[in-house]
Amino acid sequence: MIQFQFERTATTKATLTALANNSNAKIIAGGTNLVDLMKRNVMAPTRLIDINTVPLKNIEYKNGMTRIGALALNSQVADDKLILEKHPLLSKALNAGASAQIRNMATVGGNMMQRTRCSYFYDTALPCNKRQPNSGCGALEGANRMHAIFGASNQCIAVHPSDMCVALVALDASVIVAGPKGERRIPFGEFHRLPGEHPEKDNTLQNNELIIAVEIPDNSFNKNTHYFKVRDRASYAFALVSVAAALQMEGNVIKEARLAMGGVAHKPWRLTEAEKSLAGKSATEETFRQAAEIAMQGAKAYKHNAFKLKMGPNVIVEALKNAAGLV
Repeated sequence: MIQFQFERTATTKATLTALANNSNAKIIAGGTNLVDLMKRNVMAPTRLIDINTVPLKNIEYKNGMTRIGALALNSQVADDKLILEKHPLLSKALNAGASAQIRNMATVGGNMMQRTRCSYFYDTALPCNKRQPNSGCGALEGANRMHAIFGASNQCIAVHPSDMCVALVALDASVIVAGPKGERRIPFGEFHRLPGEHPEKDNTLQNNELIIAVEIPDNSFNKNTHYFKVRDRASYAFALVSVAAALQMEGNVIKEARLAMGGVAHKPWRLTEAEKSLAGKSATEETFRQAAEIAMQGAKAYKHNAFKLKMGPNVIVEALKNAAGLV
C-alpha cells in the first residue's frame, strides 16, 4: 500500500470541493472493499476522503418515493421498518450479502461502487484489462468458473458482485448523485456499465460526483418476493447465480413481475422480456420455466462456467416459485 493523504469532510459541498482538488482521490466510508484493494495494490489513491460525518444516513418516505441515504449501512437498511413494509425484496437481498460483520460496516453507496472479485483483477501479477487497460483478460482462457454469461466482451468477462444492486435494478430504483452542476438522477439500470471496450469503467459516475441517495418508487411488490442466491458456502460468498423475483398477484394470476439476476454479468442483469412473458399468466411451474427459457436467451458460457446455463433457469424457477408461495 502506498502512502496517501487523508481528510474528513462534513458536507456534500466540502466533499465535492475535495474531489475537485485531487483527481486521484477516492471516497471512503465503510472501506470494506477499497481498503482490501489498496492493500493488494490494485488501487492506489493518493488521497482518501472520509465522508462518514456527511449527513447521508437517513431512510425516509416522501411523495411516493423511499429515499435511502448513501451512507445508510446495509444492516440498517435491511432491518428498517419502512423497507420491510414497502420493499422486502431489498431486505432479503441485503441479508444474503457477505457476513453480518461486513453488513454492519458497508454502506449503500459503497455497495454500489464495489468492484469485481475476479481473481485476475485482484492479482497484480496477472493480466487484467479492468485493472490495467490493454494488458489482456486472463479469465477468457483461464479460471472462469465465476464469470459472466451475459453482456461480456473480449476485453472482460468479470461479474458485478453485489446482491443489493440486483434487487434495486428489479425495483426500478434511481441513483441520486451530486456534482459541480448540481444533482442528477440516474436510472439504476443505467448506473453500472457493461465492459465493452472499456472494462476499467464500472459505472457512469463521474470522478467529480458523489452518490448521495437511492430512491425507490412505490410499487405493488411488497408481498410476493424472493431472493434466491446459489453460492459455494452458506455465508460470506459471492453468487454463482442469484435471482431477485417479485410478483404482483391477483389470486393465482400474475399481474406484473420483476426479475433480475446476479453473478451473470458485469452489471445487475434485468430480465425484462421474461417479466413481460409472465404478465397475465397463472403462477405455475410451467409458466415459470417458459419465462426462464426466455430469460436465458443470448447467454454464452466459457470453459469452466457452462454449468450456469443450466443453473440459471433453475434458479429463476425456484425464485419465482418461492415468490408465488408454491413451495
